[in-house]
Amino acid sequence: MWLINTKTLRLEEIVDPSSVDYAILSHTWGDNEVSFKDMKRLSRAKEKTGFVKISKTCELALKQDLQYAWIDTCCIDKSSSADLSEAINAMFVWYQASAVCFVWLDDLAPLSSTSKATSHARKLRSIPKMASCKWFSRGWTLQELLAPSNVRFYDANWNFRFSKEDNVSTLSTITKIEVDVLKMTKRLKDVLVAVKMSWAANRKTTRPEDEAYCLLGIFDINMPMLRINICLAGAFPAALANSKL
Repeated sequence: MWLINTKTLRLEEIVDPSSVDYAILSHTWGDNEVSFKDMKRLSRAKEKTGFVKISKTCELALKQDLQYAWIDTCCIDKSSSADLSEAINAMFVWYQASAVCFVWLDDLAPLSSTSKATSHARKLRSIPKMASCKWFSRGWTLQELLAPSNVRFYDANWNFRFSKEDNVSTLSTITKIEVDVLKMTKRLKDVLVAVKMSWAANRKTTRPEDEAYCLLGIFDINMPMLRINICLAGAFPAALANSKL
């Protein structure tokens, strides 16, 4: 598993991820993201707009005394089919094992100075704004909400807004996931398959095959990528014809 050293901002390969504590980022991809290859030359990586989320994630991690961080844009060697397959199958576990998951809602406007007081009424008014954030409509972010126990949400300016634990009822309202599941007092394996599928029903992925990949961890499935691709190709030949695997 490749992790970012939060002090040097360089990638380090950790043979046993369970031996270290790390922060993990949940976000939606934008333009000009930093890739694994870019991180080999840090000066080049810093020129990309996507580097901001790397530096901000490391900054937040350091404040929690965490030496490492993981971000999907730059910590997966997508040129290696073996590494990519491992990442897809291990993604849920990696989020689950993280010390903290930072959720960056890049389209959630910061609070004005006159609205920073937290009241029940204000929280209710903020639900539609949060619900419209694209993070809640993406396929991959479903497991990124469910897997980690410590989840902290940040607005577009990287201001802390709330934690999953403190705002579980609002998150349940937005996602239609029952509170007990979000609180982790009810195990995913005890939830009906149809119910889990309903959580993902209105979520989108960039590539057709990702609709299957992003659910592997939620259903506790581990499958070689080649086998998944063969199954998907048989089921959706037209959709996958132009997809780059």
